[in-house]
Amino acid sequence: MAELVERDDSVVAGLLAKLKDPDTNLPAKYRILFSLRGIAGPAAHAAMLEGLKDPSALFRHEVAYCLGQRQDPAAVATLKQILKDEAEHPMVRHEAGEALGAIGTEECLSAVRQHVQDPCQESRESRYYSVDPTPAAPAATPLPQLRSSLLNEEEAIFERYRAMFALRNRGGSEAVEALGASFAAQSALLKHEVAYVLGQMQDAHAVATLKSVLEDERENPMVRHEAAEALGAIADTQCIELLRKYATHSEPIVADSCIVALDMLDFEQSGSFSYADTGAAAGGEAAALQPAAA
Repeated sequence: MAELVERDDSVVAGLLAKLKDPDTNLPAKYRILFSLRGIAGPAAHAAMLEGLKDPSALFRHEVAYCLGQRQDPAAVATLKQILKDEAEHPMVRHEAGEALGAIGTEECLSAVRQHVQDPCQESRESRYYSVDPTPAAPAATPLPQLRSSLLNEEEAIFERYRAMFALRNRGGSEAVEALGASFAAQSALLKHEVAYVLGQMQDAHAVATLKSVLEDERENPMVRHEAAEALGAIADTQCIELLRKYATHSEPIVADSCIVALDMLDFEQSGSFSYADTGAAAGGEAAALQPAAA
């Protein structure tokens, strides 16, 4: 289980009250969630579950992710319910599958395997990343071979992930170009993971590709979400302008992703120690972009 700290229940109650306050904007909810994630005990767990009632699918997906990070078996029943809920957003269901994999009990893995024939692609493919840990392909593998494996639609998704991680570890413009070419793939799960690793690389050569993904109205919102976060990680002038532009987009997941990415960027530039250290409402530009509660 992840290392958690003890806090008085009054602290958790205060965070929960703010989380449920309709005037609390999305960046502030993220800060509260990250605070709750690190607090031990059933009160913090119950407070996190309240976040699954939030209207933002992006936030609900982040709650599922945090439940997986805590590795608390108390979350298993809830995560199993999310995974099988066909009315839930596919991105949230996928994250619930990954969270079950992170907790890793046989009950969790069995639940994920049951969705191997799920009509929802995101849920069906969750098993590849949550049940089967994916090591990078050997470092000595030639880059053309890694590229070929990543782009081969007939290749097992496990092997495509191995190639993806090896390209991330390799770095450089050729690796970035190979990763970017995979956005033509059929699998939204693979593409969203590619966007994530491009953000990890923080290579400006990826900006044009990530820009195209964020702007593509036909692309899965889960993939556009990761592209926004990756642009926030690279954080050059063009990236920031794109995030500002799409922070008012009509697709809520896209807009919310840009709002949170801008807020996290504000935090990093402020020199503050921990994004979760207060749970106060986010200030600055990102907060101003957050729509007022209806």
